[in-house]
Amino acid sequence: MSKTALVVDDSPTMRQMVAFTLTNAGFTVVEAEHGKDAVRKVSDGRKLDVVVTDLNMPEMDGITLIKELRKLAAFKFTPILMLTTESAIEKKQAGKEAGATGWIVKPFNPEVLLKTIAKVMPA
Repeated sequence: MSKTALVVDDSPTMRQMVAFTLTNAGFTVVEAEHGKDAVRKVSDGRKLDVVVTDLNMPEMDGITLIKELRKLAAFKFTPILMLTTESAIEKKQAGKEAGATGWIVKPFNPEVLLKTIAKVMPA
């Protein structure tokens, strides 16, 4: 059975690059352009296996998105990865406190992204 990933980024190019990488690895990909869009898209109760989100986005940033997703029973244990240009320790700590499972700094290497997802996703 195919795994489903939610990719959240306000940059269409970045969303497409991540979606392409995940689709080629066998994932079904749902895309959202910011946190509010992502929350809307998961409000139907759809099952997601992993979430990859940017940090800096309009409408709702990645940290707020993680907090909102972690409030939902369906996302209590879902791996959520931050994929961002931010590398400051304080930002990483804020992500961890919000419930981020991991942190990858852009520009991303597709192989590193897939290996990180494999590490955090239940078999």
